[in-house]
Amino acid sequence: MDFEWVAIALGDVAWITLAFTLGFGARAISLPPLVGFLAAGFFLNSLGMASGEVLQKLADLGITLLLFTVGLKLDIKALLRPQVWAVTSLHAGLVVAMFGAAIFALASLGVPLFSELDFRRSLLLAFALSFSSTVFVVKSLEEKGRMMSLHGRIAIGILVMQDMAAVVFLVASTGSLPSPWAALLFLLIPMRPLFHELLKRAGHGELLILYALVLALGGAEIFELGGVKDDLGALVMGLLVSTHPKASELSRTIMGFKDLFLVGFFLSIGMTGELSLRAMVIGALMVPFVLIKSTLFYGLMICFRLRARTSLLATLNLSNYSEFGLIVAAIGVAYGWINAEWLVVISVALSLSYVLAAPLTDREDSIYSNHRHFWLEHQRPQRLPDDQPMDTGNATIAVFGMGRIGTGAYDKMAALHGDTVVGVDFNSERVQLHRQAGRSVMRGDPSDADFWELAERVPSIKLVMLALPTVSANLDALEQLRAIDFGGGIAAIARYPDEEAQLRAAGATDVYNLYAESGTGFANHVAARNRYPTR
Repeated sequence: MDFEWVAIALGDVAWITLAFTLGFGARAISLPPLVGFLAAGFFLNSLGMASGEVLQKLADLGITLLLFTVGLKLDIKALLRPQVWAVTSLHAGLVVAMFGAAIFALASLGVPLFSELDFRRSLLLAFALSFSSTVFVVKSLEEKGRMMSLHGRIAIGILVMQDMAAVVFLVASTGSLPSPWAALLFLLIPMRPLFHELLKRAGHGELLILYALVLALGGAEIFELGGVKDDLGALVMGLLVSTHPKASELSRTIMGFKDLFLVGFFLSIGMTGELSLRAMVIGALMVPFVLIKSTLFYGLMICFRLRARTSLLATLNLSNYSEFGLIVAAIGVAYGWINAEWLVVISVALSLSYVLAAPLTDREDSIYSNHRHFWLEHQRPQRLPDDQPMDTGNATIAVFGMGRIGTGAYDKMAALHGDTVVGVDFNSERVQLHRQAGRSVMRGDPSDADFWELAERVPSIKLVMLALPTVSANLDALEQLRAIDFGGGIAAIARYPDEEAQLRAAGATDVYNLYAESGTGFANHVAARNRYPTR
């Protein structure tokens, strides 16, 4: 593969500087940087610059790596849950019917741009608007460390089902079936042990990075040769190695590359087509209709016995339009089914839906806890076994986040205080492994207002230890502790000095900087062994 275009793109200082400046400005007003990247794309578009081949290749690579990381964290069993496949199917059918009817009604009234649409084309546009953004949702969940939470897995499962529907549409729109050689793609399944062995031997440095790129880009290339959508290949290759112990490390290794190339994707959205006042107005008017999608998602999830909180958090993440909607619309433009101006309309609607969704997902815990009684009114009496509020019983010490750091903290505290220690993690597989190892660990979310209300009524916990994967997850938990005026001790982990300051300001009574204090911990460990003579 020729990577000359990467060097060209990274050498364009103007684009990079503009993307950084607007991304930095978005973060300064508590919006995700991607909103700034979208604004940069629209600004470049206003200057008459169109998305070229270089930028498009960057965007394509970003999407490929994104779907590869989704595959690495995808729980295939989640797709088989009716809360995923049934909700996705019913939601898509309802949205296409409702939006399609509304669009056709506007066409019948002769509204500009809509007037050229017949009923079939109206349904095509409605189908494009029915998707939610994989890019936005994955980035939001990753930043909060909630990819493996129940609402995160439900949202990701719905997105994967939607992406599969998009792939089916892409195949059907060409009027041709995959190549007969596509059957050979099933041979990748028995090759799974080989992929695992290579991952085991790749080490932890540059070979691991290269291996991640080989799997993602190689999988995409193989599927494309078989006449199947290339992004699906990246997703499948991620899924094939997702059960390996180093899968999470592999995901972290390529995260920086993925985020870098996704900047190209966000820029390309804003540079799609020629902006016009009519397109901007219609795109802006489409944004409130996201709330209809949200209402349907929430209602369907409640009907399938998910808790109100789980349903709300999954819904807020899915409350946006999708990049796959642009792909569907682009197919319609290519075959002359719809006007090219619709690409600009959907780009505007997509960008503004991100602006709407960003603060909602950022404040999702507050939205639930501040109006908790309203949301609970819709909750079914019977709920799923893995979606119950956690109960720590008579435990006095709770360790949230049972990864390597949390496990070490749990073991030390259990050695000192016995069975009064409980561990909490929202990864059900990890919880099961800890239980098999004899630890008292339960599945739960430290930012769950339902749990903290129970803890407020039965105040047995005297010390909370936050060992969650991201500082935002620790801050979300601290917000809930402040809401109940928790009077016990709160210890949290940090990686950087600015994170220490944030955690202390949010109410942590003790903060442990992993990087700054690792040397001290190492020295204490050696000294405790008492192996070396001292003066």
